[in-house]
Amino acid sequence: MDKKYDQMNIHQKMELLISDMVDKEVRFRDALKEFQKIYLEISAKKYEGKKTKMAKALGVHRNTLHNLVKKLKIKRFPGS
Repeated sequence: MDKKYDQMNIHQKMELLISDMVDKEVRFRDALKEFQKIYLEISAKKYEGKKTKMAKALGVHRNTLHNLVKKLKIKRFPGS
């Protein structure tokens, strides 16, 4: 990544990504699903699959997290 990108805030970085997705006509539903999936997979790595710790850090109930993992069919999720 170049310095300019590294200096952008999260909003600016997401604008770039979303603009690209809109240009490529990625469906809103598909974009949300992919975002959730990647977000949870990265969180699972950070918290080593410990759903209670993940849920607390993400601000969701543990059951909600479990249901999302199931709904999104995340297979690389430790402990699922």
